[in-house]
Amino acid sequence: MPHVSKPVILIVDDAVENLHILSELLRPDYRVLAATSGESCLRVASNPLKPDLILLDVMMPGMDGYAVLTRLRENALTRDIPVVFLTALADAGREERGLQLGAADYITKPIVPAVVLARVNTQLEAKLARDWLKDQNATLEAEIMHRMAENDLTQQVSIRALAHLAEMRDPETGNHILRTQGYVQKLADSLRSHPRFSAILSERYIDLLTRSAPLHDIGKVGIPDNILLKPGKLTAREWGIMQTHSRLGSEAIEQAERDIEMPLAFLSLAKEIAHWHHEKWDGSGYPDRLAGDAIPVSARLMAVADVFDALISVRVYKRALPYAEAHEIIAAGRGKHFDPDVVDAFLAHIDEFIVIAERYLDAGGSSRMITVSPEPP
Repeated sequence: MPHVSKPVILIVDDAVENLHILSELLRPDYRVLAATSGESCLRVASNPLKPDLILLDVMMPGMDGYAVLTRLRENALTRDIPVVFLTALADAGREERGLQLGAADYITKPIVPAVVLARVNTQLEAKLARDWLKDQNATLEAEIMHRMAENDLTQQVSIRALAHLAEMRDPETGNHILRTQGYVQKLADSLRSHPRFSAILSERYIDLLTRSAPLHDIGKVGIPDNILLKPGKLTAREWGIMQTHSRLGSEAIEQAERDIEMPLAFLSLAKEIAHWHHEKWDGSGYPDRLAGDAIPVSARLMAVADVFDALISVRVYKRALPYAEAHEIIAAGRGKHFDPDVVDAFLAHIDEFIVIAERYLDAGGSSRMITVSPEPP
């Protein structure tokens, strides 16, 4: 691993004659810098021409070698420069102290030229190897980050593709997945510090929840067109079939988990949302009639997001309601259809939900941008 140019060695010694001897010895093979005090050593070591190795006298007036080494290790610019102590004292205790502070080696005085050259070469080769490995690690980390970003994007695109597949069966839902995704993230962010939710709504959880949200109605691909697209009221039998979309969605995701034979956190949340986002706080929902805190947090947040968007959107069987009317319906569902605290978060941020709704208006949709003042439930 040859150097492109001569390595730089900084010699630090308050005795000028020692500087001269070492400089003459090293100059044929190395670029040599010199300093006569600890303070000047620190200045030179921080210059753009950073030394590859420092030969540092231990016993110097003012700042001794130990203090200099401590300061070098505290500075991010100099902490990786190997330091070899020069000392006239053959004391095991002093040597141990220096090694504990981070010295790479010791050279005792009076110097033996062959020993100095051998140890300098050893330390420079070791540094070159460390630098090469560091560069390789940096390159590897950059490649890993690139691959992770690609995988992340692929995951998001795959989720969107599956969600859009469900929407293609029901074209009137348009940008529903984008709006509900925004609503869910807003609800989760606003509840992060709430005592009931703070242990669950970590940054990681919210990220996974937001990713998973578009898959909440994936089970609708299994509902026949004559029921899914029926313009009139569904019969009891038809309604029973429509309700199966929650189980169909969670079962499809569960099958995907089995196929890959490896649990993925976002799929677990997607399965929760798909299965239970039609449950109600009072236990009157479907498919399992769960009530209260038995309903997963992810599904409770999606319930509010999904109903709000359904209310303000045109469907084959209904008109779009004004924001104010949708606001009143959500408020009326507090403690019945919805978790009371989730409704409170929705009401407190209603204007932001409206902004999200307006941002992702369906094609041909008209803005109904009317500010609704938050009210206590």
